Amino acid sequence: MTETTATENTPAEITARTRFRAATCPYEDASLPIEERVADLLGRMTVEEKAGLMFQTIAVMGPQGRLLDDKGFLPFNHTVREMILEKGMNHFNLLGGGPPEHIAQWHNRIQELALETRLGIPVTLSTDPRHHFTDNPGTAAYAEGFSQYPETLGLAAIGDEELVREFADLMRREYLAVGIRLALHPQIDLATEPRWSRINGTFGEDAELTGKLVAAYIRGAQGETLNTESVACMTKHFPGGGPQLDGEDPHFPYGREQVYPGGNFDYHLEPFEKALAAGTSQMMPYYGMPIETEHEAVAFGFNKGVITGLLRERLGFDGIVCTDWGLISDANIMGQTMPARAWGVEQLSIPDRVLRVIEAGCDQFGGEDIPEQVVALVRAGRLDQERLDVSVRRLLREKFVLGLFDHPFVDPAATAALVGTEAGIAAGLRAQSRSITVLGNKPVSGNGPVLPLAEGTRVYVNGLDPEVAAGYARVVATPEEADVAIIRIKTPFEPREGGFEQFFHAGSLEFTEAELTPILDLCATVPTVVDIYLERPAVIPEIAEKSAALVANYGCADAPLLDALFGRVRPEGRLPFELPRSMADVRAQRSDVPRDGKDPVFPFGHGLTY
Repeated sequence: MTETTATENTPAEITARTRFRAATCPYEDASLPIEERVADLLGRMTVEEKAGLMFQTIAVMGPQGRLLDDKGFLPFNHTVREMILEKGMNHFNLLGGGPPEHIAQWHNRIQELALETRLGIPVTLSTDPRHHFTDNPGTAAYAEGFSQYPETLGLAAIGDEELVREFADLMRREYLAVGIRLALHPQIDLATEPRWSRINGTFGEDAELTGKLVAAYIRGAQGETLNTESVACMTKHFPGGGPQLDGEDPHFPYGREQVYPGGNFDYHLEPFEKALAAGTSQMMPYYGMPIETEHEAVAFGFNKGVITGLLRERLGFDGIVCTDWGLISDANIMGQTMPARAWGVEQLSIPDRVLRVIEAGCDQFGGEDIPEQVVALVRAGRLDQERLDVSVRRLLREKFVLGLFDHPFVDPAATAALVGTEAGIAAGLRAQSRSITVLGNKPVSGNGPVLPLAEGTRVYVNGLDPEVAAGYARVVATPEEADVAIIRIKTPFEPREGGFEQFFHAGSLEFTEAELTPILDLCATVPTVVDIYLERPAVIPEIAEKSAALVANYGCADAPLLDALFGRVRPEGRLPFELPRSMADVRAQRSDVPRDGKDPVFPFGHGLTY
């Protein structure tokens, strides 16, 4: 690959450049009302420039925050330079990460490119979540350099609205420092189908709890109203992506059907109504196609009844609607051929798919870099410029409200003091400990419950760092030498093939005999504390029976887990979904109904204290 260097931006140089541009046109005059600036800029734009604004796709940062000019390295066909200078695009989703200072430098470099365009429209940089533990290029980035909290499931387990607001505010400040102005989250789908691979990004299965927490999340990120210090929220996935047939995800053709056997469509809407009341700036519809509902059986991004009829007219949303990534074009992602997620309208040509999305009421295409298709539709008389203006006005207005036209750059040198600070890291670690959910805690040898563990206890560890454990206990080499064992395990899943598909943990929730036997053997040898990472509900009746103590985490490092187990921080977690007794019970549940198990091992809201 080749790299392009750029000059570093000192605050003085940034201010000088910004002032230089501010003296030319009314839309660049910060003293004018935003609506006047939007109208002025819109009137100057060509069809090509309007079309470019309607596309947002993935961008990859080069080493040390440089620009990449090697097309072959990118998941699509064009470099960021080409998309900005040749296609007029100015919305990008950062894939992967790196040190925060490098992200800030890269952000400034793409803003410099944007200033080279005819109108100098600044870039809006977006991201999937990057403050947690998930590392899936299709859904989230691991928290490299950023403060690290449990997944949102863990925040739901704590159930503290103020904590969620504080987390979102911290996220906002860290994003601002590196130039990220749009969060492609929160994800507020309801986890009513236990097998779905994306549950760990949700707040669980309960609509009331999710609604309370999403309102706090949006207010922490955006403020009471969107402003120059906000990070805009693209709340997803409207109208609720949880009830997938057999739990399969609609990123893939076999998961395209979204089903409502319990007639519970409106239940999944409830958190979105709370998000709208909190002022979410944007919405993202999911890939799925609703089956046997009042709505047409086509993917939500193409679905006029859902986007215009339900979201815009019934619920009154006049903000930005951006499709999920890759509805229009086939792509090769990580060596895997991925068909366009045009579920229900696969037979349409690319131009017809583009037109259908716009007619449905969407403003922007996610994961696509083909604005020429919109231009061609206008030239052919199939799409009116007036319709483009509706979407472009929304997109421009947000850039102005966020202050991007007036202050497009950030200070890379300031990131060390603003991102991943000692206070932020400490807050994340404490939240990890608080989210630990104590599911079982049995007496051992008549001495009372095994948890909390006593400092200096002889422990055998499996799946956690012995050096970290040595700060709490006497670590021994074998179970036979131990007073207690601590083992860390993860929710089972069925591995899938494909470079991209393998990141989605789906299928069975129960351990195989080969996986289960060594866990139960350890429990039979020594009183054992089992910690399970719940990225989805797990089928664990045998482990619940045989373990001396059973706890759940939702993304937790070794030290904060041990803080909870040894009582240094009080675990407060309550299950954000129920844990089923068997896969037969899972298959019998209705995909759209919460708490639908007949005899769960642990019910929704279960959690012990000490």
